[in-house]
Amino acid sequence: MLQGTEFKVVGEASNGREAVEMTGTLGPQIVLLDVRMPDGDGLAALSRIKLEHPHVAVLMYSAYDNPNYIARAVALGAHGYVLKGSSNAELLQRLRKVAEGESTWERGELRRVTGALATPSSSSDSEIPFTRREQDVLARLAAGSTNREIADELGMSYETVKEHVQHLLRKIGVSDRTQAAVWAVRRGLA
Repeated sequence: MLQGTEFKVVGEASNGREAVEMTGTLGPQIVLLDVRMPDGDGLAALSRIKLEHPHVAVLMYSAYDNPNYIARAVALGAHGYVLKGSSNAELLQRLRKVAEGESTWERGELRRVTGALATPSSSSDSEIPFTRREQDVLARLAAGSTNREIADELGMSYETVKEHVQHLLRKIGVSDRTQAAVWAVRRGLA
């Protein structure tokens, strides 16, 4: 995709852990990072990269048009989110913007997650007690897992997961999963 362009690929990682390590070793200006990868997802890698190398621009690249993923990418400091179905010209345009130090977030992408990102925080929300199961469900919800995926991962019934999600939304004081995901990310719970 980048062959014959002004961009030079300095390394390719096969999983999230490698992406974090290679960012430290190779010192790229931009990291193009997939959302779902083996051995540590791309959003977790994004979090580590921005924590350890805040000057590195990260552009998320995904097949998933998932509002939870987009909200987490915004909250974790990504410079944009490009769908794999986008044209090569679109990808290059966004990479050029990122190289110039600009964010590539589009109005439509942000509009979808605005409510979640604008969720007010209360002074007492850091003291919300969660059961161990609620913490597990919240972490997976924040990672973008569906209720069915959470049920399979935790060995729970789908209906039990739905109940846990509803309890979490009430406890946190938000109205949807995206807001809960952003809330968890902002507090370092996911």
